[in-house]
Amino acid sequence: MNNFTVKSLLKEDPNSQKVFIEGWVKTFRANRFISLNDGSCSESIQCVVDFQNTNSKILSKINTGTSVKIEGLLVESQGKGQKSEIKVGKITILGECDMDSYPIQPKKHSLQFLRENAHLRVRTNTFSSIMRVRSNLSFAIHKYFKEKGFFYVNTPIITGSDAEGAGEMFKVTTLEINKDSLNQKNEVNYDEDFFGKETNLTVSGQLEAESLAMGLGKVYTFGPTFRAENSNTSRHLAEFWMIEPEMAFYDLEDNMELAEDFIKYIIKDLINECKEDLEFLNQRLIDEDKSKPINERNELSLLDRLDFVIKNNFKRITYSEAFEILKNSKPNKKKKFKFPILEWGVDFQSEHERYLVEKHFKKPVIIYNYPAKIKAFYMRLNEDKKTVKAMDILFPGIGEIVGGSQREERLDVLKSRIQELNIEEKELWWYLDLRKYGTVKHSGFGLGLERLILFATGMSNIRDVIPFPRTPKSAEF
Repeated sequence: MNNFTVKSLLKEDPNSQKVFIEGWVKTFRANRFISLNDGSCSESIQCVVDFQNTNSKILSKINTGTSVKIEGLLVESQGKGQKSEIKVGKITILGECDMDSYPIQPKKHSLQFLRENAHLRVRTNTFSSIMRVRSNLSFAIHKYFKEKGFFYVNTPIITGSDAEGAGEMFKVTTLEINKDSLNQKNEVNYDEDFFGKETNLTVSGQLEAESLAMGLGKVYTFGPTFRAENSNTSRHLAEFWMIEPEMAFYDLEDNMELAEDFIKYIIKDLINECKEDLEFLNQRLIDEDKSKPINERNELSLLDRLDFVIKNNFKRITYSEAFEILKNSKPNKKKKFKFPILEWGVDFQSEHERYLVEKHFKKPVIIYNYPAKIKAFYMRLNEDKKTVKAMDILFPGIGEIVGGSQREERLDVLKSRIQELNIEEKELWWYLDLRKYGTVKHSGFGLGLERLILFATGMSNIRDVIPFPRTPKSAEF
């Protein structure tokens, strides 16, 4: 007797072979028809019970959410929709489920309700599909970099440096913060702390990855990052996952080429590996759009959006070119933008990025050579002294999805940038060493996994694409 999954059984020819399967009951109708799912796919398989010859005590325990083991024969389905069903010979209750208190009922639940029950929401079709997409994307990321000769490295979660200069970091300490832990300046005396200095949860593994690239050539890190940004919105998480490759001997052009190739590869792989889940999520988005005003509906379906990225070469323009397009655009002239484009140097918002992708070019866009004043200290300064070799990749429906740059490899220029931004040079002594000992041009980029999953699933709230979201005032699970 073979142990099957629902996914494998649905592909089998019904030839009355003996099978057994374990899973959770989605519905139980007429004391006869069990819809069973085991998480292997979004579909369920119908199991037909001979209720007249089945113990009534067992039947009484079969509810939505009950876990069961079923033994029987795989036969041709008598109903529509599936070619196969299981004719149940024996059913064993693995775990009972109280129908009255079980939150995940066989009906449509709001996304907010499911967020409040994040420990159980993966049992719904929507969230099981999202998590399978997340799993496949994660695997594709590792597969791509391995094929390209990159080394997977692990950068520290606890760090003494702030790669972004953002200041919004979670502090790591073993001290009890009271008057006894303060020094003469009434500041926390971190000399007495576990690491002997102020440390935080990382916002990026980039700086450490750069140091590893300086010996290994091409590396990538893929792990959790943390920001203590008090933004309770659909676009922010306090804990999220970042993919960050760093490449020695790569300039900005090489960096853009790699990023475009990388994104196309993982989306192609996703389409091949998660066809059924993507079709389900595509239909979900179509149904959701029907309830929205016409002006708020997505112009492209989910599947069309994925094809859009694969089939179009990314348009490359400078920041200055993008600025002129936006400044002279109809939405800007008619004051339709929430954030007007007035002066060169402004930081583009999502509405501007989406206009460029969806309305103007109708393809993914890479903007490069940004104003230095709106970018980080480590980005290579251009000859004009006003712009840096930074690049952002923009997608339909989401705006920026990748941010990267050629890194500043010149010691004197890097020191000047650090001083301009009032960053403590002594905190970055080891980073500056990389420019003293065999410096080379190098580049890298960062891609937030959750933002990629938002794009790939059509979800609109970032809390719905991570198993257990961490947000302000919320760390329940």
